[in-house]
Amino acid sequence: MRITRDRKRFDEIGEKRREDLAEFISHGDLGGSGPDRIRIPVKLVDLPEFVYDRRDAGGVGQSQQGQPQPGQPVDPRPDEGDPGEGGGEHEYYEMDPEEFAAELDDELGLELEPKGKRVTEEVEGEFTDVARAGPRGTLDVDEFFKRGLKRHLATDFDGEYVREGLFVADADVDEVFAWARERRIPVSRAWIADAAAELEAETGRPVSAHDRWESFEELDREVEMEPTHVRIGRDGLDSVPFRREDERFRHPEVVERRERNVVVINVRDASGSMREAKRELVERVFTPMDWYLTGKYDEAAFRYVVHDADAWEVDREEFFGVQSGGGTRISSAYELVAEILEEYPFAEWNRYVLAAGDSENSGNDTTNSVIPLMESIEANLHAYVETQPGGSGPSARHADEVERALGDADNVAVARVGGPEDVTDAIYEILSTEDGADRPRNPSEVSS
Repeated sequence: MRITRDRKRFDEIGEKRREDLAEFISHGDLGGSGPDRIRIPVKLVDLPEFVYDRRDAGGVGQSQQGQPQPGQPVDPRPDEGDPGEGGGEHEYYEMDPEEFAAELDDELGLELEPKGKRVTEEVEGEFTDVARAGPRGTLDVDEFFKRGLKRHLATDFDGEYVREGLFVADADVDEVFAWARERRIPVSRAWIADAAAELEAETGRPVSAHDRWESFEELDREVEMEPTHVRIGRDGLDSVPFRREDERFRHPEVVERRERNVVVINVRDASGSMREAKRELVERVFTPMDWYLTGKYDEAAFRYVVHDADAWEVDREEFFGVQSGGGTRISSAYELVAEILEEYPFAEWNRYVLAAGDSENSGNDTTNSVIPLMESIEANLHAYVETQPGGSGPSARHADEVERALGDADNVAVARVGGPEDVTDAIYEILSTEDGADRPRNPSEVSS
């Protein structure tokens, strides 16, 4: 039936029309999602239905229960329950952190490319490296042949041709050596001296007594030197004296696989001034960033620190809900952060320190302690999010002092959130600082 096809089509449209990602982050129910599954509400589409017109007519459409009343829907799906039932399975669209990260990149114009740090394994690649030693089975025969032949071509010469130089009238060993060198024949003086001694032994006369050629010029006109390749072609490769020094053995290329890993330290002010509205803004900023970084990195470790005048570590469940009285000393949190990060060497881990609070701090703690600690803690990103609904109070100075001291640093971001509408701007400010891109800070400028 056509009505069945229409209903299926409307159901499919309804599943696709989920809540806008930025709207979900700013105003949606973040608590319905888990660390690995993000559930985003779907804006359902009303299904079509027939309604009787307002005429007092009987007959057609009359059921056993009697005459339908004007305006009463006609159920096109018999035996499927009342209209509207069974739609609950389409109320949420689920995505994993990888999909969430990709969509947030598109939504905000981010270009974060995680760095691979920790070497997780070394694997053997193709046999592209060579060495002078190795198992006989890995001997690179082609390389062995090329090296031996190249060396032979560079050192070989026509010995009979050079010996003819000893028959030039009045020539001695030194003159024959000089003649050979002028013709770039790679012969040594010692070789010529040995050949002269053999000639004298054979003939019983000194070299200078031989006068087959009046001069070296006459020798050159009458006798041609035989090139090495001609001799190899005639005598075969057996004439090439390959040596052990020519041997090369193939080895596999060692390929390092580096894991893209990150440790994220989330820090939150839990002092008495952090009321529910402020805590909710912290959750709206930090939760999507946790999902985002989980989707971006191969391994993501999250640690949670809360503080008032002192700092302590909690699990994620406690992080957004814990409350405390007393004052505020933000440096206590950074002291604990430094201890935690000793477990994650910067050479092996990407490190994020994300802190949030209402910018209220005791005395000169920010300038005397927090800022020096931030400078000493190696991290890809230090971020501070000021959560002050309705604007900053007179004692909310921490964010301003951090920005004044470290605002020019490439790895420091300061964001201010006065309400849900500022959340995506704050997330962009923080994450675009880490990706190092020189782009406008306002996401609306990116999308326009």
